[in-house]
Amino acid sequence: MNKNTKKLVGVALLTAIVVVLQLLGSFIKFGTFSISLVLIPIVVGTALYGIGAGAWLGLAFGVTVLLSGDAALFLNISVIGTILTVLLKGAGAGALSGVVYKALERFNKYAATVVAAIVCPVVNTGVFLIGCRIFFFDAIKEMAGDTNPITFMFVGLVGLNFVFELVVNIVLSSVIVRIVNIGKKESK
Repeated sequence: MNKNTKKLVGVALLTAIVVVLQLLGSFIKFGTFSISLVLIPIVVGTALYGIGAGAWLGLAFGVTVLLSGDAALFLNISVIGTILTVLLKGAGAGALSGVVYKALERFNKYAATVVAAIVCPVVNTGVFLIGCRIFFFDAIKEMAGDTNPITFMFVGLVGLNFVFELVVNIVLSSVIVRIVNIGKKESK
């Protein structure tokens, strides 16, 4: 199999994994939102196949979130705001983690993977919070009640989800990329 075919097959398999993990992950909730286990194959894909693959996998994540009903609460408030936020957070997380990985891989692939695994959930959550502020802030004020709406966004909407996603992403992404790279060396 040539290099382009391997990349196409690898990205296609990771796309399927993204879809399945998002659909299954929507049943695992900490707080208000489901955990995004999907960030793991996004980081793995960007480390193995490049920035474009990371952006594609992030976009596939966003589309699956929209189609799965996981964004229904926000779709009821602003359709355009929800679509923009969800697609930008996924594609941005994949692309930026790819940029970071690419910049660091020549120094140390393991460290590059760890930093990319940090960047991915930070961008995903950061864009979500920016989208909340721009498109949904009035509704969030109502949800927050007597609590400061910004505090509610950070604690109530992302809080434990972000910490869990960050830790799981750092551990599993780096382990998976390391195992794949060992497999690549042994198959040569």
